[in-house]
Amino acid sequence: MSRFLENLAAFIQTQPFDIIRVTRIKDGISETLEGTEANPCQNLYSVAKSFTMTAIGLLYDRGLVKPEDKVCAILQDELPETDMDPRWHDVTVDMALTHRPGLPVGFLDIDVNPSSKFGWDYLHYMLTYPLVCDPGTEYRYSDGAFYLLSRIASKLAGVPMDTFLWKELFYPLGFQEMAWSRCPMGYPMGATGLYIGSADMAKLGQLYLDKGMYDGKRILSEEWVDLALTRSYGFDWNENHTCFAKGGMCGQRLMVVPEDRLVIALQAYGANSDVVAKWVLEHSREGD
Repeated sequence: MSRFLENLAAFIQTQPFDIIRVTRIKDGISETLEGTEANPCQNLYSVAKSFTMTAIGLLYDRGLVKPEDKVCAILQDELPETDMDPRWHDVTVDMALTHRPGLPVGFLDIDVNPSSKFGWDYLHYMLTYPLVCDPGTEYRYSDGAFYLLSRIASKLAGVPMDTFLWKELFYPLGFQEMAWSRCPMGYPMGATGLYIGSADMAKLGQLYLDKGMYDGKRILSEEWVDLALTRSYGFDWNENHTCFAKGGMCGQRLMVVPEDRLVIALQAYGANSDVVAKWVLEHSREGD
């Protein structure tokens, strides 16, 4: 084990929380620290959004979608016949990717609400729910926006989004196993419910670190990677612009430190991922 992970393990022991596991990829070499014995795959919670964003990127690279495309034009065959807020026709893919379609904060959160609360057809439930502001005007973080993107990706790919990602992302990156929570109609939730291991979680960070390349093969265009990181589609930069990351409930975090060629994937249940991230940034240049 590298000195970096040994020191991280020692630091975690000083904290009032445990981790499940953390994977580090440094200069392309992956290693995993096992903290608490647990199942190999864990719920990434909101880190799943970065994978959904990547599905949109793969479709963007194929010329099937653009950020300015209207959501309702893509899903025109699946729109409710009545009770739909006409402002939905102004919502773009970019607005969904940046949490600005006008949905309430926390909308469609299956992690805290029973799935039956939203009925059989989640898309119908969403599109007939009153928008709380005009599309594009306010940032309001919700799982609903990324479920919408899952439906868009599934529509454009012609198969459920997770099936599309197996072929275009998970298999090329050598994923071990994967499962994704679905709505009653069989579509991946998009915003949460993705179960993978930390080693595979880290591979997405490596893909964005290497501008869309993985193991010598181009998976995503550099154009999409730059667009996603500029627009904060699935990752956010820290205030010093030295690290981009995505966090999830209960302590999940995927972070990338480009200058140090470093990727960290943290899986936990109850850990303070901000504390871990701060330690990582302070010690990212420690030797192996």
